[in-house]
Amino acid sequence: MLWFTGLSGAGKTTLARLLEEALLDEGRLTYLLDADVVRTGLNADLGYDAASRTENVRRLGELARTLADSGSIVLVASIAPFAADRARLRERIGATRFLEVYVATSLELCQERDVKGLYARAASGELKGMTGIDSPYEPPPAPDLAIDTGTTSRHVAIGQLLEAGAKVWTS
Repeated sequence: MLWFTGLSGAGKTTLARLLEEALLDEGRLTYLLDADVVRTGLNADLGYDAASRTENVRRLGELARTLADSGSIVLVASIAPFAADRARLRERIGATRFLEVYVATSLELCQERDVKGLYARAASGELKGMTGIDSPYEPPPAPDLAIDTGTTSRHVAIGQLLEAGAKVWTS
């Protein structure tokens, strides 16, 4: 399992999709879980307070673990803002099966991209609890891999992901 964490607009889903394509080209079984998509169904009952965010990550982790147990390489794109939640995931899933990928793109670049319009809504006061603005994001203290999509090309990033990931899916 590769868990992509970072701010909204950092490039988590983009990198996960590109990695998924590369793995499929190699004939590997993969499954991409995008937290935004899962929030429209399985996690639709959750809000954005701290307890709901923790429960969202827990449910995503359990779903991802089930898929990984079936033999899939699971790619999860989720802000997962709290370091303790991600540490629990690693412990629950197992350190040899879990790779934390920190998409370490700057807040400024994420705000420039603002692909969903969330930062603009937060700036106008329409959106409260925006991660990185008025709700905390705790960067991983020791991620397995850190990629800044503002300075790293997609090609290089996918190479780094394939190299780091090979340790997980060949173990």
